[in-house]
Amino acid sequence: MRRFWINGFALAEKLGLGKRINMIMQAAFFKLSGILPVQEAYGYLKEEVIKNYGSQGEKVINMNFAAIEQAENSIHKVDTSGLSREYKKVKKITDNKTRENTPAFVARILEPMNRQRGDNLPVSTFAGMEDGTFPTGTTCYEKRGIALYVPEWDPDKCLHCNLCSVSCPHSVLRPLLLTGKQAEEAPESIRLRLRPDKGYPGRYYYMGISPLDCTGCGNCIDVCPAKGKALRKVPLQESGDTLLWNYCESIETEKLPEGKESVKTSQFLRPYFEFSGACAGCGETPYARLITQLFGDRMMISNSAGCATVWGGSAPSVPYTKDKKGRGPAWGFSLFEDNAEYGLGMYLGYSTVRKELREKLMLLHEKLKAEGECSEELEKAWLDWEQGFYQGEKSREKTECLIKELEICKKGIFSAEIREILARKDYLVKRSNWIFGGDGWAYDIGYGGLDHVVSTGADINIMVFDTEVYSNTGGQASKSTPRAAIAKFAAAGKNNRKKELGMMIMNYENVYVAQIALGADPVQALKAIREAESYPGPSLIIGYAPCVNHGLKEGMGKSWHQQKKAVQAGYWNLYRYNPERIKEGANPFLLDSGKPSSGFREFLMSEVRFASLMKKDPVLAETLFTEAEEEAAKRYERMKKLSDLS
Repeated sequence: MRRFWINGFALAEKLGLGKRINMIMQAAFFKLSGILPVQEAYGYLKEEVIKNYGSQGEKVINMNFAAIEQAENSIHKVDTSGLSREYKKVKKITDNKTRENTPAFVARILEPMNRQRGDNLPVSTFAGMEDGTFPTGTTCYEKRGIALYVPEWDPDKCLHCNLCSVSCPHSVLRPLLLTGKQAEEAPESIRLRLRPDKGYPGRYYYMGISPLDCTGCGNCIDVCPAKGKALRKVPLQESGDTLLWNYCESIETEKLPEGKESVKTSQFLRPYFEFSGACAGCGETPYARLITQLFGDRMMISNSAGCATVWGGSAPSVPYTKDKKGRGPAWGFSLFEDNAEYGLGMYLGYSTVRKELREKLMLLHEKLKAEGECSEELEKAWLDWEQGFYQGEKSREKTECLIKELEICKKGIFSAEIREILARKDYLVKRSNWIFGGDGWAYDIGYGGLDHVVSTGADINIMVFDTEVYSNTGGQASKSTPRAAIAKFAAAGKNNRKKELGMMIMNYENVYVAQIALGADPVQALKAIREAESYPGPSLIIGYAPCVNHGLKEGMGKSWHQQKKAVQAGYWNLYRYNPERIKEGANPFLLDSGKPSSGFREFLMSEVRFASLMKKDPVLAETLFTEAEEEAAKRYERMKKLSDLS
């Protein structure tokens, strides 16, 4: 067997292709395999370049031609003459006693599947998993190390704003806020880089980074507002953070002072979503991570098919995780066409059990009082829990107090009733019910179900990751795809406008609706997510999510910045519709983004999905661009009038 290596990334960077190595690797394959005469194969590859990239201009074509022609000069043969053959029989793992700190599932199932050896696993390997459930929190064992360059933190330049953390699509950056005691007990290499936090006296700040889980997108560096940047790119092999990550992961920030809810403080909370398989620079996953940071220990998630399923639970690994107490999101996915109904079923099932428990607790409370067995502590715990029955905030704390008092009473005369309640104590906490999906689901295939769910008035939160295209199925146009954008089934540019899902659902008047863009206004996004979850009824949040299908000319390392450009250009509007404001006599509609301040046309031309139409058909592009710009202006004026109503 002959072995060869090629540094495709170095050649791609030299040629101006960024991280795109597909043509380099294909040329190398034909050079080494001999399947076709080399020059004939190169000719076919060049034809494909013209076919696929022709609309992007002569410069892009020439760069790809150069990649094909120069690839063979970068191929090097590996000298294996000094290697010895040694066969080691791998001991079969049959129980939970595997490598230190490695769960049996990871060693027996996850690792073989990741090595493409899943077909060799016997059915007996899955004993105990017949219902199809997989454990959560398994992506942390993969440590793929796929980034060429990773961020390195400079503590002396850092402003402690945590924007780098909130922008990270893979939860790789973890800001720590240590107490004095924790700082003293931290490893020396971390203690030397601790700095007094800018905002919390007596606390110490540290930015943890997991280099082996990073994809190298660079958004964290791009968003850093510090002078000279507090983050810089270093080669993966030179990063010194790998050995420190285990410590960072073991620290969970102690309770923060009351009344300090901000983007910065949200990032000190543990993310219950980490290290997914999403693309580098993904615009969807930061929303999911932030939501889990706020509500993850009591979340139930129904997920539609699509990108959110691919990065949310591609077998065998699951990025949704749990804390030291074993709490975290329960996640399941369904098809495009019935995800909303599936999520409604999850909600109804849980609600039915919880209401039944409430009735049993009410009867038990009456019996205990009648017998003089209800202590002051139990009475207070019961009243706190009952009064906050429909409130998610502090539901965990109130439930734990109630459980503690019930445990004390369970040896009394009503022990059977109390034990029956405690057997289902997980249902005492008010759960945060969510339905996740993309625009293909929400605007198109699953719209009927989404509409039905919000019409029921059920306390369910819907998060739509809006990439304006069917992302994971190949980039087909959806009803969210805007006018003038090129996509599959809209190869000549979509010639009709985007469906305004939020404005349509707003007509119910009792549904909380928000349109957000984390990269444009993280404060507004955080506020909308909190308001939606606390609203006692259905809510719909639509988040703008830049995608590789958009073809950002600056690259996905600027996906956070692209959201800001979209809002500034008036391409994407930020708003909140809160029915609770009606009770206060206030206008429920708030337009959170201002009048467009930058060029709409310039924004369109910064993405290949629009710019390629200008190269393909300038006359049609001019027409569609003008119509799209006029529609955006009318949309803003319409929203402004709605916002100004008294």
